[in-house]
Amino acid sequence: MTKIAYIGTYVPQKCGIATYTHHLRQSVRAAKGWTGIDPVIAITPAGWAEEHTDPALQTLEKEDRDAYRKLAERLNASDAAVVSLQHEFGIFGGEAGSYILDFIEHLEKPLAVTFHTVFEEPQEPYRSIQRQIAERSDLILIMNRQAGAYLERSFHIPRDKIKFVPHGTPEPAPGKREVFREAHGWDGRKVLMTFGLLSRGKGLETIIRALPEVAKEIPDVLYAIVGQTHPEVRKHEGEAYREELKELAQQLGVENHVVMVDRYVEEDELVGYLSACDLYLTPYPGMQQITSGTLAYAVGLGRPVLSTPYAYAKDLLGSHPYLLLPPGEHQVWASRMISILSDDHVLSRWEDKMAKIGESMHWSKSGALHLRLFGQLVRDYPVLQAN
Repeated sequence: MTKIAYIGTYVPQKCGIATYTHHLRQSVRAAKGWTGIDPVIAITPAGWAEEHTDPALQTLEKEDRDAYRKLAERLNASDAAVVSLQHEFGIFGGEAGSYILDFIEHLEKPLAVTFHTVFEEPQEPYRSIQRQIAERSDLILIMNRQAGAYLERSFHIPRDKIKFVPHGTPEPAPGKREVFREAHGWDGRKVLMTFGLLSRGKGLETIIRALPEVAKEIPDVLYAIVGQTHPEVRKHEGEAYREELKELAQQLGVENHVVMVDRYVEEDELVGYLSACDLYLTPYPGMQQITSGTLAYAVGLGRPVLSTPYAYAKDLLGSHPYLLLPPGEHQVWASRMISILSDDHVLSRWEDKMAKIGESMHWSKSGALHLRLFGQLVRDYPVLQAN
């Protein structure tokens, strides 16, 4: 059975890639149908000392440059057949995560890299770092089909080296929606929701400005803004942005239609919130975001969504352009929210359409797909080396 070594951030760290790496490892293990343990190397900040119970979890201090080369040497001597690297520039040490280059330079095992960020027009220092990683990788996994074209155009990476894998998601849990709605007093409400670390540039003002018109037609509407303020934002401006959103809601007379959950939300609770909402919203004004775990989760859980046409949303929802709205145009957003929420039959049809898209994204299927790709990589590796 193929043993896989995973590298990235990892639970109990509180970040999206940590959660992603955890679920990927668990779902591949389930697809294998074995009781063996695949090792995982968690990239951690200096002084990180949270307890964990996973005997196969090792840690690598982010800014310890020598540790990257030593890790490669250790894996070379191990029984791991393939290395799965989750790449995001900010999780590795050095400028733009450059220390990871020391690792890949010394690694002698098949390397599969999942790129969580791909730029349409990459700039330095990101460009040269990602080029080197892409060239050294034996398999590149992307969660947005357009990212393949970006990599091919920017770095001349052969297209057959790049494989699309849907962003993994939980599966809907029977009864979870009803239990969560009752527990939070959402019965009888039409619930809009946005989730994520709060910061300027998310476009949340668009939804709040749309609420007066929506509330006229749907008096029980509630907009749930779930998630704490981004730690870097809090360092520079405290909770100023959150207070501005509250003030805007008060000025527009919709403060009773807005609820903020100002804390870190663990995944099981996040799944509860997403399951309980009626319409998930990502009104982001920036069009370059190549992946969105929260939008993926909402669709995977079969929830109707509305979004601006940023890169990931356009790829995921491109067959339903009705769901893609221009950034900042709150009247357009109000009209579309009303049209979906005011008719239960329309809402139900969109639930069915999202569920069909989401079926291919569930972690059970994602794990099986990754296992096939990793297995093929191991079988092809001698040929790749010869070339």
